[in-house]
Amino acid sequence: MIKTILVVGASGYVGSHLVPELVNSGYKVKATGRSLKLLKKRGWDGIPNIELHELDLSKDTDLKPLLEGVDAVFFLVHGMNHGHDFIDVELGAARHFSQGLKLSNVKRVIYLGALQSDSSDSKHLLARKVTGEILRESAIPVTELRAGIIIGPGSAAFEVMRDFVYHLPIMLTPKWVKSRNSPIALHNLLHYLLELLKFEPTRHQIMDVAGPEPLTYEDQMRSLGKLMGKNIRVVPLSFLTPTMAAYWLKIITSVPTNIAKALIGGLRFDLSADGTAIQSLIPQHLLPYDEAVKEALRQETEVVRSEIWGFDPDALARWQTGYGYYPKQAGYTLKTDASAEDLWRQVQLVGGKEGYFFANSLWRIREWMDFAIGGDALKRYRRDPNTLEQGDKIDSWKVIKLVPNKFLSLLFGMKAPGLGRLEFTIEDKGDHREIDIRAWWHPEGFSGLLYWFAMMPAHLFIFRGMTYALVKRCKAKAQAGNHETI
Repeated sequence: MIKTILVVGASGYVGSHLVPELVNSGYKVKATGRSLKLLKKRGWDGIPNIELHELDLSKDTDLKPLLEGVDAVFFLVHGMNHGHDFIDVELGAARHFSQGLKLSNVKRVIYLGALQSDSSDSKHLLARKVTGEILRESAIPVTELRAGIIIGPGSAAFEVMRDFVYHLPIMLTPKWVKSRNSPIALHNLLHYLLELLKFEPTRHQIMDVAGPEPLTYEDQMRSLGKLMGKNIRVVPLSFLTPTMAAYWLKIITSVPTNIAKALIGGLRFDLSADGTAIQSLIPQHLLPYDEAVKEALRQETEVVRSEIWGFDPDALARWQTGYGYYPKQAGYTLKTDASAEDLWRQVQLVGGKEGYFFANSLWRIREWMDFAIGGDALKRYRRDPNTLEQGDKIDSWKVIKLVPNKFLSLLFGMKAPGLGRLEFTIEDKGDHREIDIRAWWHPEGFSGLLYWFAMMPAHLFIFRGMTYALVKRCKAKAQAGNHETI
């Protein structure tokens, strides 16, 4: 009987939804991710029957302690975010894990792969296929489910289409919008994954998972438009190469460019699916596309009902359907020999009479712009001049999360087409500290994108200056940092 389950890739899209379902079904779960900090942001730290483990399969890690006592494994990792060498990273991770499985007592592996096309030259799809072959070399029974687009809040391919519909008055798209896929609702996929644990296979299996209707991406976007009350116009552009299309996606959506490139590699092809095998094994009502989209849109608020937003009621109240699920971001990171305590002391002075450490005239211009359209950003608020507490109001901002000497998150309060926050992060690296100041922005439609890109030059200038000013106020040294934008 299966009792303990290892979820490899728990911080990813499917994993982050699967782990709570497993725990609610009575299983003990070991959840892994390349970043323990990201896993903790899921709100799982300290929950009974969940163990969090940092695991980077690109490193030569001994897997024996992690696999000890594990009955079944969900293998959900991919390497799409690694850039041009993602195939080597992905297959290397699979080989490392397959070797570890050979020395374990794991009873079965469930691997979520991707639908395949006979005519595809997609490196992403090939890597998904070969990963399954490598896992089967462990001789432990592997059930490989091959899926296409997953319809749910946060699914990369779904959010790309949703952002196109929300953000563009006329949708200029790559020509792959005519390709067909078999989208499946997240709800249906999770049901398959959970129910598979009730079977004890003695051999390898490969099964497609699919929704009830094959659709082109254009059909899917038109259906999305109708559900959102938009009469959309789709203009496929044949000259958009996969690389050009990936950068176009970077402007319109917030899906990282590396993932966008890998996705486009697969989206260019018809990906037919025959889901009869798994449907006969695990019968369930498969949600039609429109119903799956409606369910996904109802669940969108999960992005702000989270640890990242401090579960703040004001953020939740301000969230609107139509905001981009994934945020745009811009920030600057600086290394310094200043102590975390000194940096934190300065961070807490933000706003009020102190201003924002750098380019205060630009901040004042933005506040006057807010005032001109009915906002109250010109008013100064500080509960205490030297310290902050969660829930404090700072001018037009609100403290939504605070971890002394480590982290401060402020909810953006000015009038603008979207929802945002400003974060100050201090990381102690032993021989130095890193101070990072970063804005996150969920744009509201096309106007939200225009606002973001209009503010981008000021953001890049201001955040760099703010980090250096904070370090200077600590009377400490600074090493050259780096910008990071999406």
